[in-house]
Amino acid sequence: MADSKPNTGNGNSRDGSTAPPPNPSTPKASSSPQPFSLIQPSELQSKKQKRKVLRAFRSVFRAFPIITPACKFPTSPGLQTDSHISISGIRVTGTLFGYRKGKVSLSIQESPKCLPSLVIEFSLQTNALQKELSAGMVRIALECEKRCGKEQVKLFDEPLWTMFCNGKKTGHGVKREATAEDLHVMELLKAVSMGAGVLPGNSETEGVDGELAYIRAFFDRVVGSKDCETLYMLSPDGNTGPELCIFLVRM
Repeated sequence: MADSKPNTGNGNSRDGSTAPPPNPSTPKASSSPQPFSLIQPSELQSKKQKRKVLRAFRSVFRAFPIITPACKFPTSPGLQTDSHISISGIRVTGTLFGYRKGKVSLSIQESPKCLPSLVIEFSLQTNALQKELSAGMVRIALECEKRCGKEQVKLFDEPLWTMFCNGKKTGHGVKREATAEDLHVMELLKAVSMGAGVLPGNSETEGVDGELAYIRAFFDRVVGSKDCETLYMLSPDGNTGPELCIFLVRM
């Protein structure tokens, strides 16, 4: 009588057929990106709506004949309209964040619930900026050159800046698109209007033990001209002056 061989666990049955592999006991983590609840800034939404209305208005207006008036209404010299609308003093949300041994980034949002309108990565390290802030007033100047022979872009759309911190040149600032990690930080801080603290690290360079430091506050965005803007950080108590000023100048 022939001895029966036990099953070796290689997935083959005694009759030669292949058995299906066993189901894993623990499901794998989903690789789909984490959804964000941040909304688009109202400025972008209003621009899209204005463009649609303007196109519709132009199409209707072109259908009417051009009529030249026979008389002109007198205008009073004391009643002059100014087409330049000042947007000085607009309050925005600014966040300075970065790993302690990494570079610090600046994020500007219309509100904590909106997607970033501007993200600039500084060459200054986060721990160096924290030391400057603990010592007192900090002034950051971002300078860029005008483009000769080219159409000027908006100041916030300039890609490269020369950075000065309290009068000392500290490298450059680079405008970039918000990464998934940036959006994750903004999502975690969505309920925070003003404050400072640390968040658990989630970076390949820092590891799980790395901490991401952040400072969030309201900023007054003061527009001097198309080539000059200033961001003044507002103090929570409103009594003392701003601890941080960021100047953006196109020279």
